[in-house]
Amino acid sequence: MKLTINNLSFSYAGIPILKDIALNVELGELVSIVGPNGSGKSTLLKCVNRILKTGPNSILLDGKDASKFSTKELSKLMGYVPQTSISAFPFTVYDVVMMGRKPYVHWSVGEQDNEIVVQMMDLLGISHLAMRQFSALSGGEQQKVIIARALAQQPQILLLDEPTSSLDIKHQLDILCILKSLAKSKGHAVIVTLHDLNLASRFSDRLFMLKRGRVYATGTPEEVLTAQNIEEVYEIKTDVSHSITGKPVVTPIVEDINLLDPKMSALFEEKMGMQQ
Repeated sequence: MKLTINNLSFSYAGIPILKDIALNVELGELVSIVGPNGSGKSTLLKCVNRILKTGPNSILLDGKDASKFSTKELSKLMGYVPQTSISAFPFTVYDVVMMGRKPYVHWSVGEQDNEIVVQMMDLLGISHLAMRQFSALSGGEQQKVIIARALAQQPQILLLDEPTSSLDIKHQLDILCILKSLAKSKGHAVIVTLHDLNLASRFSDRLFMLKRGRVYATGTPEEVLTAQNIEEVYEIKTDVSHSITGKPVVTPIVEDINLLDPKMSALFEEKMGMQQ
């Protein structure tokens, strides 16, 4: 299954958010989409998953227009993990993962559905949490449950929006190691949005860097994560070194504690002066 995004544009209330996006992802790849806040990363994933509707032939699955697939058909091909999945309802972990079987369940849950749910919980290392309330779990545990739910759909393409946000470094590494394994061992196409450039560098096969709704740079981490690209897109100077594996390591250069633009700096100083 090849995902092709072809000249995709999207606007909210007439305000352009994405402009002429073109990229492709193959099975077995982990691809990260990076860029500043407001660059269109989350919107792009929602367009790919058809949560947001786009023009004809802008999203292609093995050359077929994604808009031609029914919701159920698309759910069997793509799994989506949003940024937040907090639920106030008293669902157990098992219940939440079973929700991923919805595209396949006709009248009642079958033996195969139960087997797949158990397999996905085993894969994510959360079987011991099966009867726990989802709302009582830590952020890292909840994230694993939601990924297991997406995998229970048996998708070929997995879309994850900021899967490591608000997680400590251990859970960040756990999640990304699992995703990398899913791409390499299970043959999924995994697409994630990330803010942490060093995590994107370490785990990604390819990067797509967005700037103001357009693709600014594409390629391997070594090709995309250059000091020049980062300064142009993020408006901050960085030192880019390399780890023992050859992956770029990005370190911001803070030459002055005043990182605000002149107008904001003057306003900040004025308010601080009023408080003294």
